[in-house]
Formats: sequence, C-alpha cells, structure tokens
Amino acid sequence: MNKNELRNTPDKIERLSNNEVFVFGSNLAGFHGGGAAAVAFRKFGAQWGKGIGHFGQSYGIPTMQGGVDTIRPYVDEFIVYAKRHPELTFLVTKIGCGIAGFTCEEIAPLFAETVEMQNVYLPVEFRNIITKI
Repeated sequence: MNKNELRNTPDKIERLSNNEVFVFGSNLAGFHGGGAAAVAFRKFGAQWGKGIGHFGQSYGIPTMQGGVDTIRPYVDEFIVYAKRHPELTFLVTKIGCGIAGFTCEEIAPLFAETVEMQNVYLPVEFRNIITKI
C-alpha cells in the first residue's frame, strides 16, 4: 500500500480524534440542514449561519452558489488554511457531490494540490481522479 492510500477519507465518519477536522460542502448562508453539512452541525461543531471555514471540528466549503468556478476560491482558501495548520488532519468528504449535484470528476481536480499534503485526506474517488490527471 502506498502512502496516498493511507490518506483516504473513510466513507462514513462517526467520530473524530482531537486533531481531526471534518471538511464538508456547505452553503454560503450556513444553513446546515442536509447531507454532510447536517452531520457537521450535529456532531462536529459547525455553526448555524456560518458556511465558510473552521468551526469546532468542522470546515465548511460552500458548494451551493453556482458552478465549479464559484467553488474554486473556497477550496483554494481551504488549502492555504490546511498548509498553515499542519498539526490538524483534514478529512475531506465528497463536497459538492451530494445535494449540490456536482460529480466527483468536476470537484476532485480542485483538490489536486492536496495529494502530497500529509494532513489532508481525500475520498478515494477524488484521489483516483486526481492521480489520473
């Protein structure tokens, strides 16, 4: 098994270690009513009314405001944040691939820079797409 395989986000996340952060797709208004956003709100400290950034053990990346180009700046902001916080492990869910309606093929390339980051775990689907680019 190579080092990238060890850094895949589990399909279902029930609990986190103290240094782990649940990265989920949100909406700009921070209404965390469904999907991974609801999990982030109920279990991992996402705050109602705050759709961007790190709260508790969650990090919201808005995905509901338009096309992929509108998501890219928020993913870029997340990558900068993750680089500044090597003490944290970020478990990226399949953001945008549920309620927002995007495919893994559309969203995964936004995370290409994170493949070599030791503190960012990606869904296996994202990693497989990125490593084929």
